[in-house]
Amino acid sequence: MQEHILLVEDDQSICEMVENYLTRDGFSITSASDGEEVIAKFSKDTFDLILLDIMLPNLDGLEAMKMIREKSSIPIVIISAKDQDVEKALGLGLGVDDYISKPFSMIELLARVKAAIRRAANYSSRQDKVDNIIKIGSLTIDITNFSVMKKKEPIKLTSKEFEILKLFVTNFNRLFTKEQIYHFAD
Repeated sequence: MQEHILLVEDDQSICEMVENYLTRDGFSITSASDGEEVIAKFSKDTFDLILLDIMLPNLDGLEAMKMIREKSSIPIVIISAKDQDVEKALGLGLGVDDYISKPFSMIELLARVKAAIRRAANYSSRQDKVDNIIKIGSLTIDITNFSVMKKKEPIKLTSKEFEILKLFVTNFNRLFTKEQIYHFAD
């Protein structure tokens, strides 16, 4: 699957250079040249990463990032001519995943883009695994592996018993009739 990157850069020559390089490496690129445009495009489409310049017309990159962070934890890599520690610290404090100072090497940019996407994918898959383990008191239910433990001791359940338990723990505040339970377990 081709990763989709939102490239936000107001310098047309840098934008074209980055877009061409990343496209050759298999990424799909959507470009924006100001902060308002990035917010509009982010609201309409799905992206795997944002490459964001700080100094943008209409709405600066840090303000755009704050607005994006209110809605998403998408990886954001800042590319900026501002390479002072204060700007880097501010960006990192606001939720930037990485910071690249201009001028930059295209090889380094590509490596940082791939690393940010990889970290986000690994974090997401770990979250999925965590979400599939339910703990209630001393009971641990692993939905993925169909196992139940009580105080680290395995509890043997038939597949129907496990499905009924899963029904209850994944619908904690819901009542079921006998008919619904029997139908679910079949």
